[in-house]
Amino acid sequence: MAEEMKEGSAMEPTEVDTKEHLAVTSHGTVVDHGLHRQLKSRHMRMISLGGVIGASIWYGVGVSIASSGPVGALVCFIVIGIDVFFVMQSIGEMSTLYPSAGAFTELAGIFIDGAVAVALGWNYWYLWAINLAAEYNLIAIVLSYWTDKVPAYAWILLFWAFYQVIGLLGIIVYGEVEFWLATIKIVTVGITMLLSILVNTGAMGGDYIGFRYWAEPGPVINGINGFGQSFVLAAVYYSGTELVAVTAGESRRPSKDVPSAIKQSLFRIIIIYWGLMSFAGISVSAVDEDLLTADSRAGSSPFAIMLVRAGYSWGGHLINAFIFFATFSASNSSIYLASRTLKSLADQGRAPRFFGKTHLGGVPVYAAVASNAVGLIALTTISEGGGKVFGYLVNLIGAGGLIVWSVVGITHLRFRRAWRLQGHTPDELPFHAFLYPYGAWIVAIFNPFLVFIQGYGTLINPQHWVDFVIAYIILVLFFVIWAGWKIWHRTKVVDLATVDLQEGRREVLAADDDEEQPGLFQRTGNALRARWGTS
Repeated sequence: MAEEMKEGSAMEPTEVDTKEHLAVTSHGTVVDHGLHRQLKSRHMRMISLGGVIGASIWYGVGVSIASSGPVGALVCFIVIGIDVFFVMQSIGEMSTLYPSAGAFTELAGIFIDGAVAVALGWNYWYLWAINLAAEYNLIAIVLSYWTDKVPAYAWILLFWAFYQVIGLLGIIVYGEVEFWLATIKIVTVGITMLLSILVNTGAMGGDYIGFRYWAEPGPVINGINGFGQSFVLAAVYYSGTELVAVTAGESRRPSKDVPSAIKQSLFRIIIIYWGLMSFAGISVSAVDEDLLTADSRAGSSPFAIMLVRAGYSWGGHLINAFIFFATFSASNSSIYLASRTLKSLADQGRAPRFFGKTHLGGVPVYAAVASNAVGLIALTTISEGGGKVFGYLVNLIGAGGLIVWSVVGITHLRFRRAWRLQGHTPDELPFHAFLYPYGAWIVAIFNPFLVFIQGYGTLINPQHWVDFVIAYIILVLFFVIWAGWKIWHRTKVVDLATVDLQEGRREVLAADDDEEQPGLFQRTGNALRARWGTS
């Protein structure tokens, strides 16, 4: 907390609003519930574009194609993309008005029920903690492509320690690192798409492919079971689009930066996700055995397969390098999301209080360490096999993401109702959700349906009980936490006519000077000075 800062330090708060838990350091940084609001507009924009593009998407689009065919997979990604667009509209309207690190998890408690907020918050925390395990698992498999001299557990422990250090360096360092990593990651996506065009047209390899793989084995395969699996995969790779809502809690000017970042999400959905899936679908056959049997992540990537089939043996190395580099950003963001969510739970009394403590210039150290510790689940790859564990983790993450989006839609509908009941009009909102209320209703109804359908394959094949448990354990856990908290604390559904609509609102929190664009070295120096509190 701000009041825990050491007296006489460069980061000592000079102005404090105890009611709103705000303070201002001697450097002019606003401290909000212990977190330093230092993220600038360019940080927010780039994080929204590429901050959580998972390294595994280069592999996952191939799994989706193998599950439901090139057109089936593309349809699933388009449908989930439209769904996520409306999710972001709901998040944008609420987070612009109430920017906090707890984001929609806190808002669920304000507008629905405290028990829902607890269940949602813990769901969102272990979603990203599990995602860390998936990323560490991926790192071990990717590096095994280049050498088998180092055991998988050594790679996992090495990078686990590396990302833990990065996660403790403070928000301004995180923002600067993510700005550059996301920029480079978007460039690699562009290169992947360009290579796909060149190979498909015969400019590389000399063989015109066109839509050959749409005709054979067909545009759609495996029926509804395949669609269910592809919907889960799409949900996994779209998860993290809501990152901007969490970063709003450390934004200097949330009323301006959050809407700007939200608008960037449309670019991310159409260009990055729809683009990668479209190109993957014309690059490799849905029944290509390498999509399912390759031991390494690069070997399973449809883009690596495409390049190798075209006669370029270096294709696997190139895609492997793209995947490996993308893990830096994805793992970094996973620790950030998990730690801020756990801190918010602690601040609300919904997790042990010590997780809410901040040190090292506004870093929730205990929450970051605890979140990263869950990533050591990846050590199970040693005995179970990386591909099998990766599949289990993907299902857990996908189901958790769908639950989050479901509650976001319900929260938005109840927020608007409270806004209207207390005499406010939509014109007073700094950000208007597109096609409200239809978009919010789509989010609130469609995502619960997907939560149930994503495990359809396990229902018709009950002998695989482990797959059934993995498909629905997150949903069961959500309701167990909700029911347990509600019964123990006797929480009630919020009265929308009397809920406090002013608490948690934030206006401009920084001077209008962060749009200056200093050079790389100056930015790096500024970030380090802000981090360590030097002049």
